[in-house]
Amino acid sequence: MSRVKRGVTSHAKHKKILKRAKGFYGRRKNTIRTAKAAVDKAAQYSYRDRKAKKRNFRALWIQRINAAVREVAEGLTYSRFIDGLAKAGIEVDRKVLAELAISQPVAFKALVDQAQGALKAA
Repeated sequence: MSRVKRGVTSHAKHKKILKRAKGFYGRRKNTIRTAKAAVDKAAQYSYRDRKAKKRNFRALWIQRINAAVREVAEGLTYSRFIDGLAKAGIEVDRKVLAELAISQPVAFKALVDQAQGALKAA
C-alpha cells in the first residue's frame, strides 16, 4: 500500500480559509490558526445578523407607518391603524405600507380613511 501525503489537501483548505479572511486586520488575515478562528466567528456573526436585519427593518417600517398615520389622521396611532386595517379586511404588509406612506401619500391616506371607517363601524 502506497503512502498518502496530504500536503495538497491541507494547502487547499488553508487557501480557502485565507481567502475568506481577506481584508481582516493583522495576523487574522495571514496566519492560518488565527484566520480560522476569525473566519468561524465572522460566520457566526453573519448568521446572527441576517436574522437581526429582518427585525431591524420591521421596526423601521413600523416607525415610518406610525409617523405617517399620526401626521395624516388626528388621534390615530399605529396599533389602532393596524387594527382598523384588519377589521376592514385589508391585508398589506408593513414593508408596502411604509413605502406607500413615503412615496404615495394619497393612497396611504385612502387606507387610513378605510381603517378609520372600519374602527368606527366596529
